[in-house]
Amino acid sequence: MDFNPYLLAKVQFISTSDNALNCDHNPQLKPWLTPTPNNVAGKGKIEVPGQMSNIVWQNRTAPPSDYENGLGDALELVFNGGAETPEQIVAGLNQHGFRMTNGQPWTTASFDTEMARLGA
Repeated sequence: MDFNPYLLAKVQFISTSDNALNCDHNPQLKPWLTPTPNNVAGKGKIEVPGQMSNIVWQNRTAPPSDYENGLGDALELVFNGGAETPEQIVAGLNQHGFRMTNGQPWTTASFDTEMARLGA
């Protein structure tokens, strides 16, 4: 199967280390002030080489909402059902009863807009 830009993955962090952070987002994350990030190691608060675990959610400003978690679960069902195209994904979301935040059924346009918003 080729890369599918509509495919989302849920990742769970599991650590056996006593020093693992008990956090599902980075509350100190600041929005970029310029269009390109500073690639100099150790600058900023996200990571100092050798002093911080590189956890998957270090780039989130807040934990996922119930809606985002529900969307992830619904997309898992849809993809497990064989959906590969935007039309199939939208049909699957509507079939499983997962609606947009305004309660309306999904369209391919609304799905594309929501994926762009969540991926920003």
